[in-house]
Amino acid sequence: MERIILPQTLDYNESIRITDKLQKKYPFLICHSIGKSVCNRDIMAYSLGNYKNIVLFAGAFHASEWLTALVLFRFLEKICDAVAQGKDISGVDISASLLSKGITVIPCVNPDGVEIFLNGPESAGKHEGLVRDISHNDFTKWNANCRGVDINHNFDAGWETLREMEAEAGIMGPSPRQFGGFAPHSEPETQSLVRFCERNHIDHAFAIHSQGEEIYWSYGNNTPENSLTMANIFSVCSGYELVKNDSLASHGGFKDWFIEYFRKSAFTIEIGKGENPLPVEQLDKIYERIEEMLVIGAII
Repeated sequence: MERIILPQTLDYNESIRITDKLQKKYPFLICHSIGKSVCNRDIMAYSLGNYKNIVLFAGAFHASEWLTALVLFRFLEKICDAVAQGKDISGVDISASLLSKGITVIPCVNPDGVEIFLNGPESAGKHEGLVRDISHNDFTKWNANCRGVDINHNFDAGWETLREMEAEAGIMGPSPRQFGGFAPHSEPETQSLVRFCERNHIDHAFAIHSQGEEIYWSYGNNTPENSLTMANIFSVCSGYELVKNDSLASHGGFKDWFIEYFRKSAFTIEIGKGENPLPVEQLDKIYERIEEMLVIGAII
């Protein structure tokens, strides 16, 4: 097939162009916004299959991990092409599977943060001054949204404990990374994802991050019994290692909240290896390694 998703920088304008191309090529793909970011950018979702029973894939919670959005767009494109052509993907008849279980892909949960990382503080609009102040004009490690809140620390799962851990680490307020906000679910990006999950029947969920080639599968006492079995299957498919959260990554994440709130399985997948941002030239290599895991995750 002639690919739409290529190794390319993926800022907000490019994602809009990709959305337009996907809609024209695959009219069965439902493209919809689940909400707005602080700077009023759409948080886009792409759905196909049985919308009453969804597997959710979400990425780019962290700005420097924007390659995760490109990986999810590549996955979405491959799924759509398999449906359109009546082909298998990773040996799976995905068209048949979609009759019983749908897929929703949210490539970029944090569009403002990605814009800041890729295009500079001017992308933050009226928050430009704050972004400059807390970053000291160094955006190479920026992960937060435009208010300096780390979206993957802002979910209501052990948030108070995480806040204490952040304070012990000297993180007291808005920061380029690892500040979970002044209250859980304080950010519109977090609220949009929470609202989407509450309003839809989601069977299980994936949060795609980078890097480490790792799979996180548990949180607290509400982790479903089948989560470890599923994680082991994903590990075999990808060669990624199973690990448990520790330190400042141990609370407040989307995966943590999903498990805690719904008592359903959720997984954080840390794609690739190296230092963020991972080079866009690694797109094909990273995607090929995890395609089977993503496909199995969509149907299991």
